[in-house]
Amino acid sequence: QVQLQESGPGLVKPSQTLSLTCTVSGGSITTDSFWSWIRQPPGKGLEWIGAIAYSGSTYYRPSLKSRTSISRDTSKNQITLQLSSVTPEETAVYYCARSKRITGTTISRGTVNRGEYDSWGQGTQVTVSS
Repeated sequence: QVQLQESGPGLVKPSQTLSLTCTVSGGSITTDSFWSWIRQPPGKGLEWIGAIAYSGSTYYRPSLKSRTSISRDTSKNQITLQLSSVTPEETAVYYCARSKRITGTTISRGTVNRGEYDSWGQGTQVTVSS
């Protein structure tokens, strides 16, 4: 069974770059899946940030695309997220999750249908504050 584990700093200063890592065990990130980064601000719903496919192709929410980079280290079976120029409004719990597809609606609107994801990390709290 695939397991995902997020890690990274819990506190980031405004205007700096948020960097998180998702370590995957029990399965390879290069086989037939999409690996997404998703966040949930306090009191709000889930927001899709972007994803990297098993092929290495990347997909980003248009409103975040200019500040987002998702990459992978296949030797470590890890997915990384970098989000630059963060603001306090981006304080959230950040998740990595696996799905078998990425829809156009997900990409264009950043919506998350929980039923499309079969594995989730436990989430990591990131606070953006000076």
